[in-house]
Amino acid sequence: MRTLATIQRVKKISAIPESDFLEIAHIMGWQCVVKKGEFREGELGVYFEVDSFLPVDPRYEFLRNSSYRENPDNGEGFRIRTVKLRGQLSQGLILPLPSFPEFEGFNEGDDITENLGVKKWYVPETSTAGGVIIGDRPHGMPTSDEIRIQSATDLIERLSGKPYYITTKMDGTSGTAYYIDGKVGCCSRNKEIKDEPDALYWLPVYKYGLKEKLAALGKNIILIGEICGPGIQKNKLRLPAIEWYVFDIIDMDAGHCIPYDKICEICTTLGVAVVPLEERGESFTYSLEELLEKAKGKYLSGLDKEGIVVRDAERPKLISFKVLNNDALLKEKD
Repeated sequence: MRTLATIQRVKKISAIPESDFLEIAHIMGWQCVVKKGEFREGELGVYFEVDSFLPVDPRYEFLRNSSYRENPDNGEGFRIRTVKLRGQLSQGLILPLPSFPEFEGFNEGDDITENLGVKKWYVPETSTAGGVIIGDRPHGMPTSDEIRIQSATDLIERLSGKPYYITTKMDGTSGTAYYIDGKVGCCSRNKEIKDEPDALYWLPVYKYGLKEKLAALGKNIILIGEICGPGIQKNKLRLPAIEWYVFDIIDMDAGHCIPYDKICEICTTLGVAVVPLEERGESFTYSLEELLEKAKGKYLSGLDKEGIVVRDAERPKLISFKVLNNDALLKEKD
């Protein structure tokens, strides 16, 4: 389960110009607009990350007018997203620790996601039939949920001075295709999907003839990519047909994630696209503020891109994180 709710310390309080009632609390690499005087520097609070989905609970009822959501994918509750208040970004939600007496004695950094029944919010992904679920993702098969850099700012220091590459974060739905011991299978983010030509998660396999090509490749291999196009999210790329952009390949025989150049080589053989490369270098030097600025920008369609993904060029899964485009987050309505 992804860490979404944690005990965190308010590192700093900043004033909001011309506001008598609000100020900014800085938590990890995030900032939240809070009531003036609600927190003091150094105090602990319960912090909910952006895209947390909080269950119905009296402690969250103040969110009902702005954040209540209900649909078959997520159930009923309150979605936490990036908003702008008094001209300031508010990224997530922090509430005073005394409002949660069940966590007395807990420490900074403790994960309380499961304790509070907090789930990851997923925008209802597609109007196209995703396919028939036949089970959970096979055991040991990795998922694709990158950590946001504001929740792990230490990764910037760990990547400093190392070779790196940056790719565009495509706006679609994560789809996995695998070839293991002669079997081809497909998965959504969390489930395995029945083999049907019109199932969304199988479309790349049939479109690119991957059953035959993966068998010819002769490797136990997992390909993870973003399925984009009509009926998926809002099709910000304005694609006329479904496309698949691979961002991860795992060599199951070797037991590791393949570097970007090798991904490109394999994808060329298979005839599938790779996520666009924005930049690569021999020595990573970006700050958090510079990364947030770099995440902004547009797709070729002219619409706001979702952001970027930054990785260690030599060991991509050892250091890997996403930086989302705050301009795009502020425009989200669903």
